[in-house]
Amino acid sequence: MFMMTMMSGTIVSISALSWLSAWIGLEINMLSLMPLMKNFNNKMSAESTIKYFIIQTMASMILLFSMLSFSNSTMFNLEMINFYSFFMNLALFTKMGAAPFHFWLPEVVSGVSWQMIFIILTWQKITPMILLMYSYSMNMLMMMVIILSSLIGGLTGLNQTDLKKIMAYSSINHISWMLAALMISSSTWIMYFLVYTMINFMLISHLYMNKLNYLFQLSKIFAKNKINKLIFMINFLSLGGLPPFLGFLPKWLTIFNLSINSMFYMSTILIIFTLMSLYMYIRIMFTSTTLLNSESIKLSTYNKTYFILTLSMNISISFLMILLSLPLF
Repeated sequence: MFMMTMMSGTIVSISALSWLSAWIGLEINMLSLMPLMKNFNNKMSAESTIKYFIIQTMASMILLFSMLSFSNSTMFNLEMINFYSFFMNLALFTKMGAAPFHFWLPEVVSGVSWQMIFIILTWQKITPMILLMYSYSMNMLMMMVIILSSLIGGLTGLNQTDLKKIMAYSSINHISWMLAALMISSSTWIMYFLVYTMINFMLISHLYMNKLNYLFQLSKIFAKNKINKLIFMINFLSLGGLPPFLGFLPKWLTIFNLSINSMFYMSTILIIFTLMSLYMYIRIMFTSTTLLNSESIKLSTYNKTYFILTLSMNISISFLMILLSLPLF
C-alpha cells in the first residue's frame, strides 16, 4: 500500500498544474516512503528515517514558503521573482541530495536496506528533477551545484569502505551529469536517468543478493569464483561510464550536447572530476584481484544467467542506443 501511495505522490507532482499541487505530491511521496524505510530488525533504520524526515521537512517548508511568496509577488518585480526562485531551487537540490546540500544522503542510505537505497537514489530524484526543469533558469546556483556535485561525489567517495556510502557518493556525482543534461535537453536527461536506473538496479540487486555492505566482504565473494568478479566489474565500469558499456553513451551524449551549446568548460570539468569516480570504481574492483592459482571457477546456474544478462544488457543496449542516436549527427 505504501509503495503505491509513494508512486502516486510522484505522479501527482510531475503532472500537477500548480506548485501547490506539486508540493502536496512531494509530501505524499515522503510520508509514504518513511514506513518502508523503517526496519524493526535494524536500529540504524530508525535513525536514518528520522534524519530523512527532518531534512525533507525542512526542504518542504522552504519550498512551500518560496511558492507562496512567489505567487503573491508581481510579475514585474524581477528581483523578488529571482529571489524566491533561488530558494525554490535550493529546496529541490536539497531533496535530491545534490552538493553542497548532500550531507544527509550518505548518512541516510548507510542505515537502510538495499531496496530502499535503490528507491532513494533513483525514484526519489524524479520529482525534484522535473520540478527543477519547470523552474530552471541558467544561474550561478545551478552551475555551482553541478561543479560541486561532480567534485564532492568523486573526491569524497575515495576513502569510503562502506558500499552503501560509496553508492551514495556515486549518485551525487551522477546528479551533476543529470543536471547538466537537464540544462540542454529533456530527452538527454530522460535517457541518462533511465540508463542510470538500469545500472543501479543490476548492481544493487547483486549486492543485495550477496548480502554485501563493506569493501572487505568483496574479497570473500571474489574468492569463490571469477564470475562474481566479472559481474561486479562490468556493473561498476558501466556506472563509471567506460566504453563499450551501457553507462558510456548517456555521458557521451551529454558531452556532445554541451559542446554544441558552446559549454566546453562545463564538459571539461565534468570529465576531469568523473575520473575520480572512475578511479573509485576501479579501486573497488582491484581490492581483491590477487587470486591463488588453486582458485576454482564454479559456475552455478544463477551465476551463468546473471553474468550473461549483465553483459548482454550493458553491451547490446549500448550499441542499440548508439544506433538510435546516429540521427543527432
